[in-house]
Amino acid sequence: MLKHTLVFAVLLCAAPLAAQERPSQATVDAYLKATFGKAPPEWQARIKPDDSLAICNATRNNPSSAQSDEILKREGARVVLPADGKFLGDWKKGYVVANNGRGGQFSDAPGTVSGGNCFACHQLDPKEVSYGTLGPSLAAYGKDRKYDPETIKDAYTKIYNSMAAVPCSNMPRFGVNKVLDEQQIKDVMAYLFDPESPVNK
Repeated sequence: MLKHTLVFAVLLCAAPLAAQERPSQATVDAYLKATFGKAPPEWQARIKPDDSLAICNATRNNPSSAQSDEILKREGARVVLPADGKFLGDWKKGYVVANNGRGGQFSDAPGTVSGGNCFACHQLDPKEVSYGTLGPSLAAYGKDRKYDPETIKDAYTKIYNSMAAVPCSNMPRFGVNKVLDEQQIKDVMAYLFDPESPVNK
């Protein structure tokens, strides 16, 4: 009997903790505002979610079908494809962008060039020994997709604005948020799709 009473007591104590695991959005917003309260104005602007991110925050990344359609439409309209129609740059430069985790941080010197930090979430070159697993492996990405032009366009869109492809995607919106410029995205694309890139060897 004592054993069952102890188990019941533990469950009662655990219940309030489980409820506290997910703070309200208002609490999160207040915390962010307090954390960045003395940051420069440009940082203040960065912590305010846009309309799509506001939906993702409010639904805890589980938007309704109608909300998903709204996000895809809004974010798709923000994608700017290369004016010259060319999606691939220099894969060697793309490796540098993919492997660079600097830029956009308080600790970066002014003028620091931002990178994509792709290896933090993905495997790319199969010979690389250090990579993250939050995202899928991208090894042999172009080769497995037979270097299909439509797939190349879709990949550019996803790198430029991931929410134009997947509502509430965890992947950064590199182009639309001006983390990477067009040429950097083209170079990363080449790293993924150029037959000579180590990704496809």
